[in-house]
Amino acid sequence: MGRIKEWEELTISDNFLFQKVMQNQRLCKKLIEKLLHIKIKKIIYPTSEMSIEESPTQKGVRLDLYVETDNGVIIDIEMQTTNASSSLLPKRTRYYQSMIDINVLGKGEDYTELKKSYVIFICTFDPFPQNNLKLYTFTNRCHEKDNLDLGDDAVKMFLNSKGKLGKVDKDIDSFLSYIDGKAAEGKFTKDLAAEVERVKQHKETRLEYMTLMMELKEQRREGWNDGWNDGWNDGKKDMIVKLLKANQSLSFISQMSDLPKEKIAEIGKENGIAVNM
Repeated sequence: MGRIKEWEELTISDNFLFQKVMQNQRLCKKLIEKLLHIKIKKIIYPTSEMSIEESPTQKGVRLDLYVETDNGVIIDIEMQTTNASSSLLPKRTRYYQSMIDINVLGKGEDYTELKKSYVIFICTFDPFPQNNLKLYTFTNRCHEKDNLDLGDDAVKMFLNSKGKLGKVDKDIDSFLSYIDGKAAEGKFTKDLAAEVERVKQHKETRLEYMTLMMELKEQRREGWNDGWNDGWNDGKKDMIVKLLKANQSLSFISQMSDLPKEKIAEIGKENGIAVNM
């Protein structure tokens, strides 16, 4: 069981802090522009953590950072720090992509109006071991003919902070090094580091984190470390339920509890909270 980090120990790779930092529109916009090699006028946050409705009876899947550009491109960015679940990441991107499309069509639009969308996972490990790339980009392409792209405007990307191979924008390269714990280099990454420090000085945000962590620590004192395989009593599950009801993302709860997202979703459903993977 991993140790719960104190507020002062949090870094940009911690999901809670990453989400808060990305609420800075200037920095979030710059990250997207550098990563996708596009120019955008502005970004729009439908909510700080998008909840996509799958049906009228379900709350849907929560996305960590969901934004839209002024020209309608949809971008979902997720921080991934749990290497144990790396084999599930490809199918998770497929599911997130489908939920984004369903959300658009649910507003009455025809499928021909589907927007270009990106599902981006920022990983603190290599999601495709032994390939050692800094960036993996996937689109749907023809197996029988090289360079024939399906053209469905659905893109999945995986950033690897441990990667050594492949060319990326120099600011993205510095960003990945910063995610990996290295010193901030270059104006963009230094601006990110400054925003991290600014957020960490914000008393209300610190209190929000400390309140969540206090409850989590209390549950651990009551027997959290008995282990998953030994069975979970109601007190232990209550902690997960509280975090879900507080609209904390699966990534954050997984990082704090060392539990796979699938098990967290299962606990949520057992308690009437529909959390889809």
